[in-house]
Amino acid sequence: MKRFLMAASVGILTGAVVTTQVAAPLLAQEAETTENVYEQLDLFGDIFERIRAQYVEEVETKDLIEAAINGMLTSLDPHSSYLSPDDAENMQVQTRGEFGGLGIEVTQEDGFVKVVSPMDGTPADQAGIEAGDFITHVDGASVLGLTLDEAVDLMRGPVGSEIIITVVREETPEPFDVSIIRDTIKLTAVRARAEQDAVVLRVTTFNDQTYANLESGLAEKVEELGGADKVSGIILDLRNNPGGLLTQAIKVSDAFLDKGEIVSTRGRNPQDGERFNATPGDLANGKPIVVLINGGSASASEIVAGALQDHHRAIVVGTKSFGKGSVQTVMPLRGNGAMRLTTSRYYTPSGRSIQALGVSPDILVEQPRRAPETEEEETSTPPGRSEADLRGRLNNDSLTEDEIKQIEEDRARAEQASKLREDDYQLAYAIDILRGLSVMGGGQN
Repeated sequence: MKRFLMAASVGILTGAVVTTQVAAPLLAQEAETTENVYEQLDLFGDIFERIRAQYVEEVETKDLIEAAINGMLTSLDPHSSYLSPDDAENMQVQTRGEFGGLGIEVTQEDGFVKVVSPMDGTPADQAGIEAGDFITHVDGASVLGLTLDEAVDLMRGPVGSEIIITVVREETPEPFDVSIIRDTIKLTAVRARAEQDAVVLRVTTFNDQTYANLESGLAEKVEELGGADKVSGIILDLRNNPGGLLTQAIKVSDAFLDKGEIVSTRGRNPQDGERFNATPGDLANGKPIVVLINGGSASASEIVAGALQDHHRAIVVGTKSFGKGSVQTVMPLRGNGAMRLTTSRYYTPSGRSIQALGVSPDILVEQPRRAPETEEEETSTPPGRSEADLRGRLNNDSLTEDEIKQIEEDRARAEQASKLREDDYQLAYAIDILRGLSVMGGGQN
């Protein structure tokens, strides 16, 4: 018995010695790392004091510290940044759907400001700014070398004032200037309309109003068309939608899904990951859905398109989306400022990340650039003539009046569709898909 106790004691002692031997280097390494951090902070303090004491001009301490914080954050990725108290307040106003400015969502690439998308009906949209445009100068001043926030500050100004931005556009040989009058931007998150027998839901942003606007707009247009039986399907237009609130993207996706995962987020630590699942109920009642995307569809838009695509609930049409697959958390700081920090990546239900890749459409459909019409083109096409236009023609005795009326209505719809192709080829393509699915008795559930 004594020998057993002795053996047990030796085992415990040996274990303690091994643990101490392993832990000692780890503790030393941690202490060394901490010491290095303090050395770097001392270096920062030295530089800070040198600037304050010896820089050629007197500088504000507050500005120096804010610049240092912002530099630290912007070195991480294009979407992390420091928000001054004014910027933090402006961001909160934006999520409520009303703010002042030009109406463009921007990011930074190669030192220049890149347009993610112009917002519908805003001064930038009306001036012809397009997704993918690069802004190189603001009122003649180059934005090269400025942070994104500094470049955005240049574009801000009083409502009603003029700004001239210099734009570089792919396939356009020379940079060109665009004059824009600043205005108060009032965003309608969702605009609903009936197009032939389809309901088109144009989602411009994901703010606090998005889901409520979508739900009420869909119900109104279904009633306008004569009930769900008269609706061929729904077109969810996410083109040039720069994203917004993750919570709203989840709600919009859930609106058309009965079950299954919508999106998952994965942070630095596995335990910080989250999964968001759909709840029973489909606002579309199983009607087919087409989602329209393009290079200006980013972030929350891509979450919705990816979720509906992975669940085979919608056909995604258009061109590849922007490819922003990261989630930013806004953290309040002392002094009423805030920090926007990238804290996780998001993944579609199939487990794919769209970071830098984007969502690829099921059917690739480019939006052709509309060439300006010349006076000759407008007048050179004579009106069409047919048998029905001839004097003394025979009547069609094989059809009833109701059947003839139906043919005329179908013809009018076809003419309307033809005009829509000229105005918005991608949308017309989406309507054709819905009509085809409707004729075949199709739908995706």
